[in-house]
Parts: sequence; C-alpha cells; structure tokens
Amino acid sequence: MTTSISNNFLSAKINAKGAELFSLKTNNQEYIWEGNPDFWGKHAPVLFPIVGTLKNNSYQINEKNYKLSRHGFARDMTFELIEKTENSATFSIQSSEETLKVYPFEFELQIQYSLEEKKLNTSYKVINKSQSQMPFSIGAHPAFALNGNFEDFEIQFEKDEPLVCSLLENDLISNQTKTLEKQNGVVSLNYKLFENDALIFKDLTSKSLSILKNQTPLLKVDFQGFPHLGIWTKKDAPFLCIEPWYGYSDTNESTGNFFKKEGIQVLDTNEIFQSNFTIEIA
Repeated sequence: MTTSISNNFLSAKINAKGAELFSLKTNNQEYIWEGNPDFWGKHAPVLFPIVGTLKNNSYQINEKNYKLSRHGFARDMTFELIEKTENSATFSIQSSEETLKVYPFEFELQIQYSLEEKKLNTSYKVINKSQSQMPFSIGAHPAFALNGNFEDFEIQFEKDEPLVCSLLENDLISNQTKTLEKQNGVVSLNYKLFENDALIFKDLTSKSLSILKNQTPLLKVDFQGFPHLGIWTKKDAPFLCIEPWYGYSDTNESTGNFFKKEGIQVLDTNEIFQSNFTIEIA
C-alpha cells in the first residue's frame, strides 16, 4: 500500500489510499506532517471533485440533487499504481458505480509524484470520459511539519502585494475579508491568524511562497497556474498547510447549480485537464 521514490537529495513515500504523500525527507529531516489525529489525521490529501464544502453538502446536475461531503471522495479511494521508476510514481482512479451515485460523470484522475534534485513535483491529470461536459474542482492540501515554536515561522509571498483573504463561516465562504499584516511580503505566523479557520485567497498575484524559520528559508511551494490558495492550521498544531486550488467552498448565496459554482472547472468530452505544483526544499 506504500510506494517509495528517491533521488540523491530527497525521498518520498505515498500511500495508495488517496495517493496521499505522507513523507518527504532529506538528510533524515521530515518535512511532511506526521498525521497525529489529536490535531489532524491526514498528511497531504487530494481534493476532488470539490474543494471545500458545498452549501448543505449538496449540489444539482440537470435538476437532480447529489450529496458530496467536504473535499470530495478521491482522498478516501484506493488508487492503482500505474507507472513507477526510481524517482517517480503515477497513480490512478476511475469512476465506478459508487462514485456515479454522488458524482454522475465518468472520469479518470491521475496523480504523479516525481523528484528532481531538491524538488517534489505533483502533477494532476483529469480526463473527462463522459458523453457530456464535466464540472469539477481539484486541489492540494499538503501539511508541512513545523518543529519548534509556531511564532518562529514566517511565510514569504513571491510578490509584495495586498494579502486580502476571504474568511470562512460554518465552512462556507463568508462576505468577510481581512488583509494580513506583512513586512516586505513576509507574514509572521501566529495561531490567531486562523481563528476563523483557513485563509482563502481568491486573487493572489503571487504564485509561490516560502516557509521561513527564524528568517531562514525552509521550503518553497510553487503553484503556477493555480488560481486560488488556502493556508490553514489548527490551534496549537505544529504544522501549516499550503493549499493550491482550482475552486473553493460555496457561499451562503450559492444556488447549488454545479456548473455555475464559483471557481468550477468544466471539461468537454474526452478533454484533459493538467496542472502541477512543486515543493522545493531549501
């Protein structure tokens, strides 16, 4: 159920359940959160075919109601390992009788992990195998281990821009926003930042950010192409999630029409969506 890949700098381990990365190491230093269930029992789940929460956990396609729980079902499915080399591994799931009950589209989702020097590249490929257009969202949710005092860490955005984030209320996007305090694009971490759950950036110009410890770079997440970003932790938890997304939670005003959902992606029949992000160890 576990697949390992490595190169001269890094080693990574992926669980077949959810094709979830649960270890990324260099020189015996672990960069991925251990998954202690006292705080949060996951490591880096993939979010598909929704990101976040639907209003009333439901949506409509062709006037028929469907139920989907937070972040969708891919993270709970067992993926098949379809290709493996020393430094890369590709996993796949396909639609089934069970998925069609909650998501009425035929699809294939492939996730590839590959190592290149000090970078881990995560690639997503979504293939619409339906005879109709297919709406979906997809996102990453890697949690990075932060050893030491949380307040010793900072996040540095690629560009020095206004950091306006949308706030959640009952897991849905509210009308409230807040602007993060920063200095030269650097935000000092504290748990009060996350008192309303995740920080959700709908319109960031920055397409990469770095985690610093005592002003020294620890790692960088590069998410070119991803239009949205979430940043999250739990109170007193020693991790930080940097989450590149295509899509986000519903608002209270959402109608439930899946094709008109904010942030939704739509694929034509046989069309392929591809995107990737990288984690680079400093």
